[in-house]
Amino acid sequence: MTRPETSLVRVGHSPDPDDAFMFYGIASGAVDTAPYEIEQILEDIETLNRRATQGQLEVSAVSIHAYAHLTGGYALMPCGASMGDGYGPCVVARSKMTPGDLTRATIAVPGTMTSAFLALRLFLGQEFPHKVVPFDRILDVVEAGEADAGLIIHEGQLTYGRQELELITDLGLWWGERTGGLPLPLGGNVVRRDLGSEGMMRLTGILRESIEYGLANRKAALDYAMDFGRGLDRELTDRFVGMYVNDWTLDYGDRGRRSIERFLDEGRTVGLVPRNATVQFVD
Repeated sequence: MTRPETSLVRVGHSPDPDDAFMFYGIASGAVDTAPYEIEQILEDIETLNRRATQGQLEVSAVSIHAYAHLTGGYALMPCGASMGDGYGPCVVARSKMTPGDLTRATIAVPGTMTSAFLALRLFLGQEFPHKVVPFDRILDVVEAGEADAGLIIHEGQLTYGRQELELITDLGLWWGERTGGLPLPLGGNVVRRDLGSEGMMRLTGILRESIEYGLANRKAALDYAMDFGRGLDRELTDRFVGMYVNDWTLDYGDRGRRSIERFLDEGRTVGLVPRNATVQFVD
């Protein structure tokens, strides 16, 4: 039987251990991607958010905040989520600060389309001075005094203490307390609508298979993910991956979907989310 002609699909994700772990099944060749040839594009999350606004990639990891600006061109896969269940992006500084101090401080942020930025805006209850800095430089910028505080994502949530920085707030913990235990929706994977319903379903299935393969072959997937961890040993890589590749990653479930709706609803009230944005999952 002749196999169908392959189509190139560019898949964007962040160069960090949890995303690498999710895509290990695809990268290793263990998951059959036919009829697609998958090309992985590694970019920081804010770059991926901006590229998605131009529809440049067929599949991409994006911030949930950014997805609210992409609903016309992309659907949200029900798998591939990064949810902060009692933990999440953190604000750190060289010395203790209050929320009031933060509203007057210059905060280094990883991008204004990130979910972390929206969560911090909701936490502070008002706009705040900020400067956009690549996520992997924020700790150094704060340590050097080039910003008063930093909003950290990815593995920086585990390593900020090495640079003797103080934790000011954990936004995932704050969100859980605010919402009665809902996880903070941080990132997801989207697929371009012009691929059609069959294409969107097939690509969603491929990603789910890749996540399942990584979870079932954890040692090998961690070996692969280690190459993407900046300054993480195996124990910390395992811990970090466990934070963001878990049951939530296989499916948002009812609680995850409710949390997305609430997060974006609150974003609308502060003017950072379009009022006509409607979340659509590939189901």
